[in-house]
Amino acid sequence: MRATRRLRLCVAGVVAASALLTAPAAQAAPTTDQHLTDLVNPFIGTENEGNTYPGAAVPFGMVQFSPDTGHNTGYDHSDTHIRGFSLVHLSGVGCGLGGDLPVLPTTGDVTETDYAKYAAPFSHDDEEASPGYYRAALGTGIGAELTATGRTGVQRYTFPATDKANVLLNAGQSLHKNVSTEVEVLDSRTVRTAITGSGFCQDTKPYTVYTITRFDRPFASHGTWDDGTVTAGAKTGGDGAYVRFDTTKDRTVEATTALSYVDARGAALNLRAEGGRSFDAVRHDAQRTWEKRLDDVRVRGGDDTLRRTFYSSLYRSFLAPNVGSDVDGRYTGWDQEIHRAKGFTYYQNWSLWDTYRTQSQLLALLAPREARDMAISVVKIDEESGWLPKWGYGTVETNIMTGDPVTPFLTNAYQQGLLHGWEERAYRALKKNADGVPPADSPAVGREANREYLAEGFAPYVEGRPHAKPGDSDYDHGASATLEYALSDAMLSRMARDLGHDEDAARYAERAGSYRNVFDASTGFFRARDADGAFTGPADPAQSEGFHEGTSWQYQWLVPQDLPGMIDLIGGTGAANERLDSFFAYEQLLADPAKTAREVWVNGPYDYYNADKYNPQNEPDLIAPYTYLSTGQPWKTTDVVHAALTLFTDTPTGMTGNDDLGTMSAWNVLSSIGIFPIQPGYDTWGLSTPVFDRVDLTLDRRYYPRGALTVTAPGTSDTDRYVQSARTDGAAYGRTYLTTDDLRSVRSLGFTVGPHPSGWGTSAEAVPPPLT
Repeated sequence: MRATRRLRLCVAGVVAASALLTAPAAQAAPTTDQHLTDLVNPFIGTENEGNTYPGAAVPFGMVQFSPDTGHNTGYDHSDTHIRGFSLVHLSGVGCGLGGDLPVLPTTGDVTETDYAKYAAPFSHDDEEASPGYYRAALGTGIGAELTATGRTGVQRYTFPATDKANVLLNAGQSLHKNVSTEVEVLDSRTVRTAITGSGFCQDTKPYTVYTITRFDRPFASHGTWDDGTVTAGAKTGGDGAYVRFDTTKDRTVEATTALSYVDARGAALNLRAEGGRSFDAVRHDAQRTWEKRLDDVRVRGGDDTLRRTFYSSLYRSFLAPNVGSDVDGRYTGWDQEIHRAKGFTYYQNWSLWDTYRTQSQLLALLAPREARDMAISVVKIDEESGWLPKWGYGTVETNIMTGDPVTPFLTNAYQQGLLHGWEERAYRALKKNADGVPPADSPAVGREANREYLAEGFAPYVEGRPHAKPGDSDYDHGASATLEYALSDAMLSRMARDLGHDEDAARYAERAGSYRNVFDASTGFFRARDADGAFTGPADPAQSEGFHEGTSWQYQWLVPQDLPGMIDLIGGTGAANERLDSFFAYEQLLADPAKTAREVWVNGPYDYYNADKYNPQNEPDLIAPYTYLSTGQPWKTTDVVHAALTLFTDTPTGMTGNDDLGTMSAWNVLSSIGIFPIQPGYDTWGLSTPVFDRVDLTLDRRYYPRGALTVTAPGTSDTDRYVQSARTDGAAYGRTYLTTDDLRSVRSLGFTVGPHPSGWGTSAEAVPPPLT
């Protein structure tokens, strides 16, 4: 999600990335005594608007305990001061969110309550991070360490010898707007807070986070503050509290903070269930949890840099969505009532416009049990609040982004076999979403332009139309909204057909062709139409209007349900290949893939609204490289994908765009393995050359009966990158795609590679079939 994000220009001097694709066969896999967590660098993406965080979390944990340095989304590697270590962060979002209860150790008298003023200097020379752990030496002479469980953040501070060692708990400042706060010192070891905030890019309904912090030893004194006024000895306050220790003999202080989105009781239950252990014990368990999660993907080949970027991306792919229910199963629904999850874990934080394209499919493959619960959680949002989400944070809808991303998210879950027993409940919610608009009192906007879309076959572009609710407007992006509605209709049609709703299936299949209604034959590109039906905005597709964070050039391939139809519109396969080659600057790419990716795609003279080239930093054309699979030139998919992979490096600037809750990271993981979801919302996986000699996936037998999949490409490298032939379980395989059923039935996918393109995958029978 890029809602207010400016186009990110990669800094000059970033490590040249062509070497990233070298994967010599002689390179060994990680040895049995090497931890995969050692290959993860949480600092990747923490500079140049990648907006990741380096702090401690466990997979899908409610808590992300990480430093805040003053950047609007938390941490920026170029900053020099830490304002506090706060509990809630989302990886790679484009606007300020979370940052609740920043905690900072200090010494001396407490005279300042603004965390921008009491912030502590720090240096990257004495800072480290690994999955589940973060450490920094503060310029104040204090050492800070963080680790986490699913619902708690655990901190350890090493102070100098002093009788005025403080821990400041700042409830009144965060990364979003604070509405109200409460602070209470319960006893000589415990502090409780309730923090109500709102906002994400734009205003939202308020949401409340409850915390309870338990120290490992009594504090000598305490106080609270309101509106900057510090009151020593006070037990209640509105903005924050400090607790003081004597560290002249025992210099370490440990504390555990539990989180709940339900109530104070929920935070206390979470603390009782997951607290009470030493910092080192929690850190060990967090590292072991991550090691087990990463170990489901073992790679052979590639140099250290390639493996670090890969496993770092795999790590970030498992950071969200996040557990929203407490240990007793209670959670706050979008109706703001308390519910109890029975038979599933409730999850929250839904960057659906982003994740429906890559990350949801990766989780369905590698974490299907959690992905099942995530899909059920989305269905529960509809049942409890009256409508499906678009972009949800915590307990509220933000309405950020456009289109209808929840439909391909849920149809993907259905196609991947995650909705057994919930199919009809999910379908009812999707049908309501597809055929109507929410009532006026609903916080959700759904398909905001659905009335016009159903009546006229397109969402009109009406610039500046007043917003009925906070968020982005489909009317401001009518052209791209039409494309996304049509994509969703195609995916829902397939689900309806499978469930026996034949009339619905036929209706949605017809609507799936609505992309044609925004095709302007005079330009040969998609174009916005106004409320009267006339094409509007500049005729130049590189300067088009009505496309969300992109241009007509970048949205032209977002017709995965009917690429043959789209190709016919622009003049056939030959014309499509010419246009693709221009879009990817293909001749330049062949001469220098990494330079083209960085200087033409990323640092070219383009922005969201003036571009005729591929933007690998943003979601709208993530599937675009795979279009070549449908035009009879599959080797070019590999050329483009491998060039784009060079943009991922193991440095703080090594993210290509915002990570968007694992979206870009999942793109890297799947494209590196050589399988990619080319029809988001369906079960089709496009094939390209892996960057590793061998990848062993351990799969959940409940969903993948064979329990494993091995992908091999011996000798793959930046020169020998072209598929010569492919085999599944030893049998010749000529198609450029697999289905999820294929993944369930085979144990091996093998590629033979060479230095030149071959005829593999070029026949008419080899291409992925349309869905309409």
